[in-house]
Amino acid sequence: MDVATIWEWVGYLASVVVAISLMMADIKKLRWWNLIGAALFVAYGLAIDAIPVALVNFFIVIIDIYYLVKLYREPQEQPADSE
Repeated sequence: MDVATIWEWVGYLASVVVAISLMMADIKKLRWWNLIGAALFVAYGLAIDAIPVALVNFFIVIIDIYYLVKLYREPQEQPADSE
């Protein structure tokens, strides 16, 4: 398997991971899966010299990290007591 074929499969994997992220109901899981997919797309974009692909996905990585930090810093909401 040549290097170009490997990077093509990385692109496919990135697409699948991003698609999986969009099926998540839990926002934390969505952000984690999306972060992984976007990071794979950054690597893929750089490998095939598709700088716009790498840049937009790098921006998505930053956004996912920002919101994950925000989600983990927020106090967890407790369900209201039902009496």
